[in-house]
Amino acid sequence: MNRKISLGVAIAFMAIIAAATFSITMIYSMQLFGQRVNNIKERETMYEKLTEIDKKVTEQYYGDVDQETLMDYIAAGYVAGIGDQYAAYFTAEQYQDYLDSLSGSIVGIGIQGSQGIDGYFHITQVYAGSPAEEVGIQAGDMIVAVEGVTLTSENYETLIDSIQGEAGTTVNLTIRQGTTDTPMSITRRNVEIPSVNYRQIDTVGYIQIVEFNTNTVDQFTRALNNLTQSGVTSLVFDVRNNPGGTLDSVVKILDQLLPEGTIVSATYADGTTTTLGTSDASEVALPMMVLTNQDTASAAELFAQAIKDYNKGRTVGTQTYGKGSMQSIIELDDGSAIRLTVAHYNAPNGENYDGVGVTADFVVNMTAEQEQALINGTLDETSDPQLAKALELARAAANQGSLPSPESGSSETSSSQADAA
Repeated sequence: MNRKISLGVAIAFMAIIAAATFSITMIYSMQLFGQRVNNIKERETMYEKLTEIDKKVTEQYYGDVDQETLMDYIAAGYVAGIGDQYAAYFTAEQYQDYLDSLSGSIVGIGIQGSQGIDGYFHITQVYAGSPAEEVGIQAGDMIVAVEGVTLTSENYETLIDSIQGEAGTTVNLTIRQGTTDTPMSITRRNVEIPSVNYRQIDTVGYIQIVEFNTNTVDQFTRALNNLTQSGVTSLVFDVRNNPGGTLDSVVKILDQLLPEGTIVSATYADGTTTTLGTSDASEVALPMMVLTNQDTASAAELFAQAIKDYNKGRTVGTQTYGKGSMQSIIELDDGSAIRLTVAHYNAPNGENYDGVGVTADFVVNMTAEQEQALINGTLDETSDPQLAKALELARAAANQGSLPSPESGSSETSSSQADAA
């Protein structure tokens, strides 16, 4: 049965709805206005405090203030105080150094290593074609002095940083080879940092990715092509101690390995989610194992999780670091910059690993001595339990034509970063 309502009732009903809508809008607007007023008051309080401090310093400080240094520290303090553990302030010089590091090259002599317990710089790698290689420096040698000053725990960082400098200039080092100390004068020049190392281990292709930077994509592509053309039947990727790098490079590398689909998306503060990287239909049809540890972070975690999500491979080692947040570098007017967390990354399955990490499908722990040997580059397939397990699984997957089922919670018996100069 149809019921009719009068025109007056209809008008009254519409008026009630309009009034309710107006009231809700007013309440929301007042709340928003109140928040903005509070923010303005908080900022006024902050500026007043800075003004008061500046006044007291000007009136009472017995000394001269470098205004440029002061501004840098004020900016750094502001960024440090927002509570973002990955936020940072870069001076103009530091920002340029950061951009140079992303390029995958340095101006130096072409070595990598770390500080030993004796305080000296222990060289673990000499870059091919570098000034260091040309003068006969080898992995296993030590730098015991820079410009005649002996390395100690107090001056180590300053002296090692000073090995880098302007192209065409020289640095004087004392190199210990065995028991012999040899003074060497070496000319600095631009050196490409190898971020990909690879070799064939019987039928398995092994590719270590040290970090993801601008040069990594080409280096990875060469390694992958050389190994696949040589007839390997499976692949092992090593991203242990890989701190991450640029999103663009890891997406381009994963695009070569994965089938068509989403590689990574990001969820921003307003709740919106945007796809940041996709893969085309071309893929590598070989079983894959990915080596991870507690220092596998950020883009390296995305690399491992994406291969898992597409069921292209399994992870071997230990739980990763758990950095699934996205930082943006914002350049300021004076050439300095700030880094802020602006979103969370999502792996292909849509999940975020921030604060959680990527679980190892096959847990293989290492002793503290083995972890240090891994950093020093002295482990191989006979002494590295994680690599040995990955090779075993890769061979089995190639022979059986399928990936092994993950052994969640299994265990078989895991740091500092290397320095480049």
